[in-house]
Amino acid sequence: MNKMIEIKNVNKFYGRKQALYDINLTIEKGMFGLLGRNGAGKTTLMKTIAALHQKKSGSITVCGAPIERAGEIRAMTGYLPQDFSMYPSMKTDEALEYLGALSGMKAADLRERVTDILHKVNLTEQRSKKVAQLSGGMKRRLGIAQALIHDPQVLIVDEPTAGLDPEERIRFRNLLCEVAEDRIVILSTHIVGDVEATCEQIAIMDEGKILWQGTVSQLINNAIGHVYTANVERRFMPQLKKEYIVTGMITQAEYTTVRIVSDSEPDLPNAVLTEPDLEAAYMYCLHSSGCGIKGDEE
Repeated sequence: MNKMIEIKNVNKFYGRKQALYDINLTIEKGMFGLLGRNGAGKTTLMKTIAALHQKKSGSITVCGAPIERAGEIRAMTGYLPQDFSMYPSMKTDEALEYLGALSGMKAADLRERVTDILHKVNLTEQRSKKVAQLSGGMKRRLGIAQALIHDPQVLIVDEPTAGLDPEERIRFRNLLCEVAEDRIVILSTHIVGDVEATCEQIAIMDEGKILWQGTVSQLINNAIGHVYTANVERRFMPQLKKEYIVTGMITQAEYTTVRIVSDSEPDLPNAVLTEPDLEAAYMYCLHSSGCGIKGDEE
């Protein structure tokens, strides 16, 4: 099977309001990060790829199948929405068996499949617990389990680590990387650290448009020469944040060490050029694309 998603000149409207503008993307097997601020259009694009929303124009093929064959697309796609919820009064394994049956799986195969998938997402010991009794992180892993129950070729996860503690976030990211070994996994998020830890290929969205697509290292290279550090007196910080894009601050005594993204060297007496990280590179991409992110607009 052709494990690739091809999106060409896709536009999407909600009534008269345009939500997606001429989207062009190629997504291959492995982890793909879709990075953007809240409201950038990521969820709309994910639902369109999953055949849950209809596009206005353009073309999308998922593993060789055109998006118009919605039933076929949904059969090969697993989707974990940001606002995922599942039958709280059901036991964990019962909920998965029920969803597997709704997916058309044979009853004879379901029990073994549920056992395998619970092991994969590290929920075996919770299989007899009611969904309502699971922690937030466990519920997100259960969300991945329901998305994988029918063994899809494409897995789409929308803001999956929002609200998770650091340990659970790491566990969840590792699970996604394991799943991505033999399928396409699209991770949609506004959390730069999730993309940095899991993805090599990424795209950046804002206001329904693709601003950039490439590798993490390419994005970082684009920001070389545009990231600085400086020591600033604390009393000057409010004004500094209005004038520059500040991506990090460490306060010590009366001084604050700041990390700044700027087109040119900041007008500060001790500014030093610094190697960019992914967060700074992402902010520079937004800035250089004309997105309003400076100071109070951020």
